Amino acid sequence: MKLQTIVEIVPSSWKIGYEDKILMLGSCFSDEIGEQMKQRNMSVTCNPFGTLYNPLSIAQAINCQLSIVNSQLVYNEGLWHSMMHHGSFSRPTKEEAEEAVKASIETMQNALHEATVVIVTFGTAWVYEMNGEIVANCHKLPADRFTRRRLTVEEIVAAWQPILERYPDKHWIFTVSPIRHIKDGLHENQLSKATLLMAIEQLLDNHQSIVPRQSSNRQYFDSYEILLDELRDYRFYADDLVHPSSLAVNYIWERFVDTFCTNQTRNEMNLQLKQWKFEHHRPLH
Repeated sequence: MKLQTIVEIVPSSWKIGYEDKILMLGSCFSDEIGEQMKQRNMSVTCNPFGTLYNPLSIAQAINCQLSIVNSQLVYNEGLWHSMMHHGSFSRPTKEEAEEAVKASIETMQNALHEATVVIVTFGTAWVYEMNGEIVANCHKLPADRFTRRRLTVEEIVAAWQPILERYPDKHWIFTVSPIRHIKDGLHENQLSKATLLMAIEQLLDNHQSIVPRQSSNRQYFDSYEILLDELRDYRFYADDLVHPSSLAVNYIWERFVDTFCTNQTRNEMNLQLKQWKFEHHRPLH
């Protein structure tokens, strides 16, 4: 008896190993997978700008220059905020905010320069604009300062195609976060995820005309489909019924390893994870 709809994933023809330097960008699902890599002592940098959810803000982070960010610093409720960064970069003084922003840009540029693999997780196609510019975070500013809209497939592709062409030597893995943005509304969330999926498909198709899909340096990983179709049960969700549980994250991580890693790399990961657990073990007495 078959009790699951298994998401069939063809293993990638190129693999990720300990010789790679990895840059993770995007939604909090990137942080989850990035943490799995850190626990296994892989060379990974996660979200230098903090958690970012929409594709254009992630693209802006890659293209970012310090002069652009400084012009987007705003003051609200006792803190200076960067409209291109997560709230963890907010500071009490403008000078401190500028220093935090500068450090994040340097980290991003260095990590991008050194990365052999870039893993990008799109979270939502819904964006907020302030003064005609898309922001990464609203930082609890008054709602009337923003305009909310949904990105189009064409906008996403137009932002990302030049980036992929600028870095043809890197391997790019795209995925869509399985975390539902229910505050947008369930129907609106579905429209958003569909937009992201269509945009990624077009980015892959743009390259497929040159090389076969599985050997392309642009790949899609089915984290969204695994959680929503294969793990179709609320026991795989956290208490908020939105985020994946630790069990689900571990399962999706295993599927990722099956797709992009060799048995030799998997064996090394197991050894490194044992060492990490030993170092972080808390004795009861």
